[in-house]
Amino acid sequence: MTSAGDLLQLVRSGAAGSRSDLARITGLSRTAVVSRLAALEEIGLVRLGRDLASTGGRPASGLVLDVDAGIVLAAAIGRSRSQVAVFDLAGTELTRESVEHEVGAPPGAVLPSVAEHLARVAAERPGRPVLGTGVSLPGTVDPVRGVSIDSPAMPGWDGVDLGAALVAAGIDPGTVLVANDADVLARSERQGHAATHQDLVVVKASTGLGLGIIADSRVVAGHLGAAGEIGHTKVDAAAGRTCRCGDVGCLETIAAGWALVAEMREAGRPVEHVRDLVALAAGGDAEAKQLLREAGRRLGEVLAVAVNVLNPEAVVVGGDMGAAFDVYTAGLRETVYARAATIAVRDLRFLPSTFGDRAGLVGCASLVLDEVLSPEAVDARLLAARRGEIDQTDGPINRR
Repeated sequence: MTSAGDLLQLVRSGAAGSRSDLARITGLSRTAVVSRLAALEEIGLVRLGRDLASTGGRPASGLVLDVDAGIVLAAAIGRSRSQVAVFDLAGTELTRESVEHEVGAPPGAVLPSVAEHLARVAAERPGRPVLGTGVSLPGTVDPVRGVSIDSPAMPGWDGVDLGAALVAAGIDPGTVLVANDADVLARSERQGHAATHQDLVVVKASTGLGLGIIADSRVVAGHLGAAGEIGHTKVDAAAGRTCRCGDVGCLETIAAGWALVAEMREAGRPVEHVRDLVALAAGGDAEAKQLLREAGRRLGEVLAVAVNVLNPEAVVVGGDMGAAFDVYTAGLRETVYARAATIAVRDLRFLPSTFGDRAGLVGCASLVLDEVLSPEAVDARLLAARRGEIDQTDGPINRR
């Protein structure tokens, strides 16, 4: 049976823009459509838009998702910097801030500051309830428990209940969803390159290395959420090198941002972060450009295997090193084309991240919106409203 939540999904996706569209697509009677839409309007999720062009008779009333019915928050937590933002229900960014912190700082030092910034950006939109918060972290994440379970880049974060920590820090985050940073990068591309490419590999080349995978338009996280941990693949060129994960011989030791920064510092260059290295390359620094291109070559040797296995239409390059797209991708192309099967690279394209530095935040917001506006979640909210568990006096969707 087609529910009110199903109708909202059709409106939200743009598949239906009027009552007539909904009746035609679902086969529901006009009375049934009107009844379900009335329930959605009552909790503030849809509103009438402009009248649609008439094809004879009375013009059909347009329907749109009420993007002001609530907000979602996003927090992309990194090793030395975190970003926070607030989005409307259409996934449009309204406000964004950066939170600087010490490299590898523990959750007790980072989360209170992140919560403070989230509270501030949310307060800029008074009257709009927070429906949920998306959080991304480097490393492997258990999405069911909402915790990191293996993050070499962020020691001390494993097992921390991030939702509870945000509440303890003084913010009501709504539904909290946690994902790996490369996976949210892939999610951001569902509003970008995935609109035209169903199968993508999304590279996050930053302090660490990771892959996000989109197959048949779905983000694939794998068993234990550990798909795409390419940086900890063992490679001969890294033999004997100790990785920050505690193992030896990982690709990251010769190709990740942290390793390149260490190499520059050993050469007497005052570089603190891979962003500094990228800035030098953008300014024409030959040594920085060479390091980035060589890092791309080394990642490409392993990426070629992923290209053979997954046969993507395109490789999207994001993360801090992705900002030096031409230099870094030149190295990637060189070894991917040389090592992957001819059929796998015949139509392969390399593309820059659609949202650049904002990609993690866009992906976090998408993660939450897909959950809180899913048909199941919307129908549950309507049921709660009928039972009197939702108070609409302070906003369209507020729990008592």
